[in-house]
Amino acid sequence: MKIKRWVIAAPDEACVRTLQRDGGFPPLAAAVLAARGVTSCAQAETYLSCDPKGLNDPFALPDMAVAVETIRDAVSRGERITVFGDYDVDGVTATCMLTHYLRSVGADCAYYIPNRLSEGYGLSRAALEQLWQDGTRLIITVDAGITALDEIAAARALGMRVVVTDHHECHDALPDAEAIVDYKRPGSEYPFRHLAGVGVAFKLISALSGDAEEMLARYADLAALGTVADVMPIVGENRIIVAAGLERMARTKNLGLEMLLRESGMKTKRLTSSTISFVLAPRINAAGRMGRAELAAELFLTDDPVRAQALAAELCEQNKKRQSEENHILEQALTRLRKEYNPAEDRVIVLSGENWHHGVIGIVCSRLCDRYGCPVILIALDGDTGKGSGRSVKGFNLFDALSSCEDLLRRYGGHELAAGLTVDREKIEELRARLSEYAGEHVTIADLQPQLQIDCEVDPSWISEQAIKGLSLLEPFGQQNAEPVFCMRGMTVEDITPISSDRHVRVTLTKDGKRFSAMLFGTGLGGCGFAQGNSVDAAFHLELNEFRGRATVQLTLCDVQLSECEHLADQRLLNLYNTYMQDGPLSAAEARVLLPSRAELVAVWRHVSCRAEDGRLSVPDGALSRRIAWESRRDINIGKLLVCLDVFSESQLISYHFKEGLINITLKPYEGKADISGSVVLATLQSMAG
Repeated sequence: MKIKRWVIAAPDEACVRTLQRDGGFPPLAAAVLAARGVTSCAQAETYLSCDPKGLNDPFALPDMAVAVETIRDAVSRGERITVFGDYDVDGVTATCMLTHYLRSVGADCAYYIPNRLSEGYGLSRAALEQLWQDGTRLIITVDAGITALDEIAAARALGMRVVVTDHHECHDALPDAEAIVDYKRPGSEYPFRHLAGVGVAFKLISALSGDAEEMLARYADLAALGTVADVMPIVGENRIIVAAGLERMARTKNLGLEMLLRESGMKTKRLTSSTISFVLAPRINAAGRMGRAELAAELFLTDDPVRAQALAAELCEQNKKRQSEENHILEQALTRLRKEYNPAEDRVIVLSGENWHHGVIGIVCSRLCDRYGCPVILIALDGDTGKGSGRSVKGFNLFDALSSCEDLLRRYGGHELAAGLTVDREKIEELRARLSEYAGEHVTIADLQPQLQIDCEVDPSWISEQAIKGLSLLEPFGQQNAEPVFCMRGMTVEDITPISSDRHVRVTLTKDGKRFSAMLFGTGLGGCGFAQGNSVDAAFHLELNEFRGRATVQLTLCDVQLSECEHLADQRLLNLYNTYMQDGPLSAAEARVLLPSRAELVAVWRHVSCRAEDGRLSVPDGALSRRIAWESRRDINIGKLLVCLDVFSESQLISYHFKEGLINITLKPYEGKADISGSVVLATLQSMAG
């Protein structure tokens, strides 16, 4: 995992004081606002507003008037209308919202969501022909359709009218539809440019009903669900929608959503954007990824409590299956990357695998992209072809990279940070080589170093239950209004406790006599770059952990790095080690600092040989000696560690090298008992030590 570069904002102190004094903002909230460029009370009021009166006129969207007229005409004539959606959360919620509204005004309305596995994304001629045979005469697309020129032409040839509502980028040519409601159309003057597909659908029902605030009160929960799940910026209209949606969700009248909240254990808990992102959205998305998106749509439209409960339980079960598939693919990918990935040279990862579920590989891509800090493409092989998903990082345009290889691809699509593709099996190796070449020409390893945006550095005295409660003024959080990240330097690691079968760790940190409980999720004890007793710099979210009616301060760690004093201590030892390696003179005292005892050699060997997976171990270079010292309770510094590794390398037990801040160790095969008695490295140091 690459070391993150911290980008720490420095809020203007005068602005912070102004926001506190004139706006009544708590200190931490004022500091975050100032760090994000909100420097006056008037700006803060605009930035934080959740007033429904701030919703824009839906008729400002292109073709909205024509869309409304077309739909009203179909309803009045009793024509069958089909809402054609997508299988992700945004598409499902948009489909259900519009379908429910049209049925409530007497429309003969059905819906259609394509099967991700057998049909893929968007409109298809086969689906359109079936809808025509079933009696559909008007199709309304949601979260889809803006690029479906041929399919919409085919629908019109059959005799169907089409209204497109979408939020994706347009091509040069637009479909020949009755109306195309998409704020990204050329010439659009709609003032807000970040609506999700469900947001555009919400604007459509607002225009149809003539009462946007009433529609918000009725459908805000579904609109918020789709908006957050589609990772749209939570500013402007989206902030209004999500704030209203979270409030309504707590007392939702949507039976299916209520059952999903119950089944996921969230009915009695405080609901936030994170609830949507990490609890609800994965369960809804799982249905689409496993080819069962109709389950989620039926859940949000049913009025039968028994059926709703069964559907909610099935979504949770589908999510478990998705997690199992995801973990299976992830473990296979990690096993290969431990052998194949070179962090100092590789700028892109391309892997293919048999029997990988292509509905799940996109999630695994995201996890690997976060872990390695570089673009990742995974390809699920099926016969002679493979279907792939890719995720990228800021600074590397994945769509452009694939465009440079379009002669190798059957099809591809996407945008800067995410893409999909279909490729012949025999062309995958060439694709990997071409993408690596493209990445080498367009980005450096330094360009791919992940950044962590931090709002401000804090003092222990600033952190209290009351201060954390004050941060709630900034909610709801999401894109462009991220949950605040703070940092504190020079904290002491008092204790580290693995939890959940070592999937996470609980860390006790202290500074200036104040003790903090912190959680580091997704990293077990073996992945920590620090050990008990170290001085560290920590970046974190601030939360209140409520247990048995009592709230306590908790830090949720985003990153932990060794403090400067630890690096300086390491550097002194490394300088000493380098002097020794270059045959420079060492005093007896200096030699003794580097000379490991037999027990220390044993401790290093046991750790390396036991922790290596597939014969390989990669650890942050400042962490391995500290970790072994902590586990063995022996005085093993980084200089002694390197001498130990040199001894093992000399004895043909291992090889090792440094890359990207990591010590990379490879175990070599050997038989019998390891013998280091003839080590020249040890003998030389022993003679120096006297």
